[in-house]
Amino acid sequence: MARQPTRKTGPRKQKKNIPSGVAYISSTFNNTIVTISDTGGEVVSWASAGSSGFKGAKKGTPFAAQTAAESAARRAMDQGMRQCEVMVSGPGAGRETAIRALQGSGLEITLIRDVTPIPHNGCRPPKRRRV
Repeated sequence: MARQPTRKTGPRKQKKNIPSGVAYISSTFNNTIVTISDTGGEVVSWASAGSSGFKGAKKGTPFAAQTAAESAARRAMDQGMRQCEVMVSGPGAGRETAIRALQGSGLEITLIRDVTPIPHNGCRPPKRRRV
């Protein structure tokens, strides 16, 4: 008879106490990703519109961004986070909604900074759509 493989009981993930951190909101036309890290840069929690259950074109909506931000904030607050700085990047529809969702979930926002990269005449942009 075959023996059952024994499970290794390694070190469990401990609940950290992180009072403050940085929330990065990456908002594109197709998706919104919210990543919350501590001040050292270690990721505490993250969520995206896709991981929140939205598919296809619905991922780019403001409501999907709100749901993703609430999910990431809830997980960060479970680890003791109370205040955060917000770095917003990208041109998507969910930028402001994600910031409001972070505020509404109980995180105290100390700073909002737009870190969208702007080219100094770099690559040629794609041609305009004719619809």
